[in-house]
Amino acid sequence: MNFKVPKGTQDILPGQTEKWQKVEQTIRELCHVYRYKEIRTPMFESTELFQRGVGDTTDIVQKEMYTFIDKGNRSLTLRPEGTASAVRAYVEHKMFGYPDQPVKLYYTGPMFRYERQQAGRYRQFVQFGVEAIGSADPAIDAEVMALAMDVYTSLGLKDLKLVINSLGDKETRDAHRTALMNHFTTVIGELCSDCQSRLEKNPLRILDCKVDAKHPAMATAPALTNYLTEFSSEYFTKVKGYLDVLGISYEVDPNLVRGLDYYNHTAFEIMITGDGFGSITTLCGGGRYNGLVEDIGGPESPGIGFAMSIERLLLALEAKGIELETKDTLDLYVVAMDDEAKLKAVELLSSFRAKGITAEIDYAGRKMKAQMKAADRANAKFVIVLGETELEEQAVNVKTMATGDRSKVEFGHLVQYVLENK
Repeated sequence: MNFKVPKGTQDILPGQTEKWQKVEQTIRELCHVYRYKEIRTPMFESTELFQRGVGDTTDIVQKEMYTFIDKGNRSLTLRPEGTASAVRAYVEHKMFGYPDQPVKLYYTGPMFRYERQQAGRYRQFVQFGVEAIGSADPAIDAEVMALAMDVYTSLGLKDLKLVINSLGDKETRDAHRTALMNHFTTVIGELCSDCQSRLEKNPLRILDCKVDAKHPAMATAPALTNYLTEFSSEYFTKVKGYLDVLGISYEVDPNLVRGLDYYNHTAFEIMITGDGFGSITTLCGGGRYNGLVEDIGGPESPGIGFAMSIERLLLALEAKGIELETKDTLDLYVVAMDDEAKLKAVELLSSFRAKGITAEIDYAGRKMKAQMKAADRANAKFVIVLGETELEEQAVNVKTMATGDRSKVEFGHLVQYVLENK
């Protein structure tokens, strides 16, 4: 039987994994600078957590979740996103009682959504996200957006556009909901079935529809920003002020609503434009979710966060022709001429690796010429050849591959020689 990787998933092979590691290293270093601490949550949770945390009217909950019944007759779901799990952990472990708030968390790991596969979008994908829970300060909104931008710019991406909007508070949303229902009721028969079901449940989600995005009613829909309460308007003004102080340019888009039900006040996306994509492409999205902690059973604890797909990030780097510097060096290749020399080679290999020297030998029984070619393909900096003479003299010629120069070094001094010259 010819087995293949499941549809919507991928194998990440050597040569590519180094790029992933570089991205992950950059993320961890930036999170350390910003003082976000890593959290690791289960890959599956109670289905109800995502129904409550993500929202019953979202495409994720309605169409995309991988849900199963376990042997205890419990409904479990592979996590489709990271925020609900992080908030659950925040509540369960009483992190709201920590003396220093907000609690600043980050995560990276696989998420699962059953959706149509396309470039940069998989059914199992890796997401990096941050959550700052326990503060309603607009300054933390700006910090979260700054961290997201820094991830992309630190890896060399330019042509980025930060798009922001305010989704307001409950009073704002209620007034806007009424206006949207009045606006779309007259044309609802012209819209897709999803939009029709959303009219009563959550008309704001109609604005996020991809099927009817170009319908004339979308362009003339009442803007949420026109219904902002005084508090919401002032809050949004403060967020923009902090972005100005940080020197981060942005564009306000009144139609930006995001795809999850829990957002309120600040919502944002980071897009990339210019050559390589042909159109604006969203790389990252996030926003404020005051009320989510309470919905999951915790005390009032406002929060904000974002999530980005590592696959889409790598796709953007590729499209822009940006090569990540990856560490894949070989300091020393040891060529063994016979079985006795192979014993010494294995011994030396261990002493090199114990000191952090990358070293390799042949395990395919190849002749000397083939081993030298293998060392060259691996871009080894040094090569040594062990044979009868070298074993007798307890010394070996160390060849510098770039220049062809050779230096005779005793076995006992080999490690120090390579450390000093690599």
